[in-house]
Amino acid sequence: MARIVGVNLPSNKRTEIGLTYIFGIGRNTSNKILKQTKINPDKRVKDLTTSEIEQLRKVIENKCRTEGTLKRDISGNIKRLKEIGCYRGLRHTVHLPVRGQRTKTNSRTVRGNVRQTMGSGRQSAAKKT
Repeated sequence: MARIVGVNLPSNKRTEIGLTYIFGIGRNTSNKILKQTKINPDKRVKDLTTSEIEQLRKVIENKCRTEGTLKRDISGNIKRLKEIGCYRGLRHTVHLPVRGQRTKTNSRTVRGNVRQTMGSGRQSAAKKT
């Protein structure tokens, strides 16, 4: 099992897909990394040699922002937006969609899956005594 940037890559996946398990690396970036290191993207992660894993590790650590540093940058950007009080920062603060989506019907996941329909909060009828 290959371990790169603190993430265990799944051993039975293709290398192209296995690299996407690292936060901050998608399909496009993984293909660029594999092209740069001249590793076959169809090769399974379990078939990689230690030298190939080291090559991947060096390229990812030097060229890409991943995992902790990327998450820290993202949270820092959101914190900055909140501090300056811009519209996007206010939307983040209130936990509403930031990028212009409608909120009347389709923001359940952002709002915490709140269901405010007619009968959703109704108490059951009292029993006769």
